[in-house]
Amino acid sequence: MFFFESIPWYSVVMGMVILVALIALNEISRRSMIAGIACFVVLPLFLSFFIWPTTTTFEGSTVNTWFHWAKVYSVIAACIGFMAMRYIKVVGTNKWMLFFPAFILGINIFEAVLREFQTSGFDGLHDGMMIVGGSWNIVNGIAGLLNIVTICGWAGIYITRDKNKDMVWPDMLWFWIIAYDLWNFAYVYNCVPDHSFYAGMILLLSCTIPAFFIKKGAWLQHRAHTLAFWMMFVMTFPGFVDTSMFAVKASGSTTAMWSISILSILANIAVFVYQVRKIRKNKLNPLKHELYTDLKAYQEVGQ
Repeated sequence: MFFFESIPWYSVVMGMVILVALIALNEISRRSMIAGIACFVVLPLFLSFFIWPTTTTFEGSTVNTWFHWAKVYSVIAACIGFMAMRYIKVVGTNKWMLFFPAFILGINIFEAVLREFQTSGFDGLHDGMMIVGGSWNIVNGIAGLLNIVTICGWAGIYITRDKNKDMVWPDMLWFWIIAYDLWNFAYVYNCVPDHSFYAGMILLLSCTIPAFFIKKGAWLQHRAHTLAFWMMFVMTFPGFVDTSMFAVKASGSTTAMWSISILSILANIAVFVYQVRKIRKNKLNPLKHELYTDLKAYQEVGQ
């Protein structure tokens, strides 16, 4: 395959198992406050003190980097913050707290952008993995910055009135999600190539499928939950993506890295141009207004 050395049938099956497991865990954790606390407060505390100090520090570990530690705790913080918005009324209705989802999302993307720029200077074995840095990292890093700039409409975030109390963001529509998915897959492929089958393709599908077919408008909630579960899993069992029989190695092709990075930046430029045209045409302030209220996709999830 173009992006990978080979994908054995049993790795494909395992990918499907992980996909279903992540979607199921997301559904469990989003439908119960108690389950959410158990998953995103109790479990991370236990892992932090009793498991990760051992599983992440062996020689040649690919998860004992500043990025992996920053990512696991920032996404857990996001899950806890989102739960506060969902289950504590005074928090969920505070207009200033509505900016929190956009802020934490932007920080998570920016962490990856910094890593992308850092990786552009790599060539060889880094953090236990063969990485080939180059101009494609810069191109995709710029795509990530555009992805941050086009985050919009947080003033319209609301908590549903049903028993699930989902955090819905109507202005975060399919075209931004696809641009994000392309950027994120390119980032993982460029910077953590041997993890990209699971941490890129499968993980992104685990939040995009629910956002399109299970609970529309709640993509960021789905993304935070599935990413948190994946990060906790890979920090606990790092050998799964590195040395197990299910590991899928990247091809290391610079053509593949260029292809996905160019696709990423083109998609994000398209969203940026479309958004600027919307703002100018309708005389909207992106810091105060929702931008896509006239679109059918917005109306399907709006209040």
